[in-house]
Amino acid sequence: MDEGVTTPGSWARGGSYPGQHGFGQSHGTAGNIGSHTDTFFVPTYLRGSKFIEKLEAANEARHEARLAAQRQAPAAHPPGNGSLSSRSSSVSLHKLVPSHRGVSYEIIEHQPPEVYAGYPPLPSRWVDTDKHGIIKISADGLEVRSEGGVKLQDHEAAAARTDYPMPPQCGIYYYEVTILAKGKEGMIGIGFCGPNVPLERFPGWEPESWAWHGDDGNSFCCQMIGRKYGPTFTTGDIVGCGVNFMTHSAFFTKNGNFQGNAFKDLKEGVIYPSVGMKHPQAHLSINFGQRPFIYDIDDMVARQKSDIEDEINRASIVSLRPDLDESALVKELVAQYLTHDGFVETAKAFASELRVEAGPLQNDLPTSLGDSLMQEDLDAANRQQIRAAIMEGDIDRALKRTHAFYPQVLQNHSQVYFRLRCRKFVEMIHQTAELLGKSIPKAPSSKASNGHSSITKALEGDNYAHSEMDLDPDDEKSADPAYDWDKMETEDSEIHARYQNKLEETLEYGRELKHEFQDDKSTESAFKEIFSLFMYEDPRQSPQAHLLDRAGRVPVAEELNSAILVSLGKSSSAAIERLYQQTEVLVDEISEEGGAGAFINVRNDFLRLAD
Repeated sequence: MDEGVTTPGSWARGGSYPGQHGFGQSHGTAGNIGSHTDTFFVPTYLRGSKFIEKLEAANEARHEARLAAQRQAPAAHPPGNGSLSSRSSSVSLHKLVPSHRGVSYEIIEHQPPEVYAGYPPLPSRWVDTDKHGIIKISADGLEVRSEGGVKLQDHEAAAARTDYPMPPQCGIYYYEVTILAKGKEGMIGIGFCGPNVPLERFPGWEPESWAWHGDDGNSFCCQMIGRKYGPTFTTGDIVGCGVNFMTHSAFFTKNGNFQGNAFKDLKEGVIYPSVGMKHPQAHLSINFGQRPFIYDIDDMVARQKSDIEDEINRASIVSLRPDLDESALVKELVAQYLTHDGFVETAKAFASELRVEAGPLQNDLPTSLGDSLMQEDLDAANRQQIRAAIMEGDIDRALKRTHAFYPQVLQNHSQVYFRLRCRKFVEMIHQTAELLGKSIPKAPSSKASNGHSSITKALEGDNYAHSEMDLDPDDEKSADPAYDWDKMETEDSEIHARYQNKLEETLEYGRELKHEFQDDKSTESAFKEIFSLFMYEDPRQSPQAHLLDRAGRVPVAEELNSAILVSLGKSSSAAIERLYQQTEVLVDEISEEGGAGAFINVRNDFLRLAD
């Protein structure tokens, strides 16, 4: 028996496997994913990529959907003897059947355990439902071992595939395999294959299958005839396998050394990491990026990314504006953005600075740019005042000016009007909470169902009569021990009176707001979210505190500004915003099959401000 093989007892299905060399532990960046491993890891070479951003967003959406389903699902009951359950414990996706080659192997109809639109999880483990029958998988899914008991023919082997395929959207995908024990003759294959490749054959021997074999060092591309590629590998070696989806090539590494490209002109298709073993006691451990790699794959990806960025920087913008060079075009875009969004004074200051910078060489300031900066936008000043009012939290002033300057805008854009009204309600709640904080001692802020819960019930009721909404100060005091106004100092009584008045004013506004939009079903979720703030003694310290953040004023101001511009027959977004949006779409498009866009994150790589 080769050194390093664990005892069979630790490999029982569903049993506990301690994980040799710590391989059973979680490494790297982790979070809930709810798939096979319940961990979400990010290989270092993919950190900061657009792919990971989308993968994390998709993972979070799946997690929230699962939680919602669990809350809505009835209590689970164990299936009876005659029941049909979809659980993996009662339904087998594979079975052993006699092979025409003389050995029993597992028939697999391969499919992911869950259906994922767009961005499936990264490969994270080997799975029992996608392997040859003589292969045993450790409990953590990161080690495989060939068991004895069945003699394989010369043209047969035992292979396994991972739970998920290599995602082309990441540009380059890489994993490493540690040879814990080579088994007899060291016949081990490491590579990748399609979802329907037979698992009783070595990787590389069948169509849609590619691999590097350890016994002879040959590479195999979709056939049993190999070609000389690299050295052999054996017990103790660490073999890496990578696919560059942009160049349609694949490469291997050995103990941290690049062995060169093994395959070129790979066709597009779904491919999975795969390993194969010939003889008993061969034992392999895989690293998908949960821990550091031996080979510096980060450097390879960084060099690929740098080459693409250099190509981007060399690109000509002449076709965009033949009359402007790159510097002048950027300045014009900035100036147009400032004017478009109503930053009139900033736009004027920017124009003045450009003139000073140009000095006597007025040719350095293109005529078109100078004209656009000098042209006065008659509506810009009005839009700036409206925007400033919203950013200061004075929604009434913003509404008043909008009605005065653009009376049709709010009538034609009811959702913008609704959001403005909701924002005012939020601002009032914030002001009320600030007065409350000044007048009473702090209580556990995250505890719900205090005196405010009655407010929420009243606001969410069907009867909006004033009599049902009036608050009795004595009732309010008895609802929460913290409201012990009799014990407060005289100077606090004035603050309490202001708080009580503000609270009643806020409730009155909330009641009117809900009554006004009671027939609009699309507003229900927004109302629930806002009214939930009343469930906490201090909304500023509650799980819903983000609703009170001043940053929430920005999208409201931008939506109203866009609506005004549309009413004036102008674009709802600035040219530089449209340029960014179009660039994002283009990059996404060319990254889907592993193109150059897979290595670019527009926001992180080009728009992030220096610290």
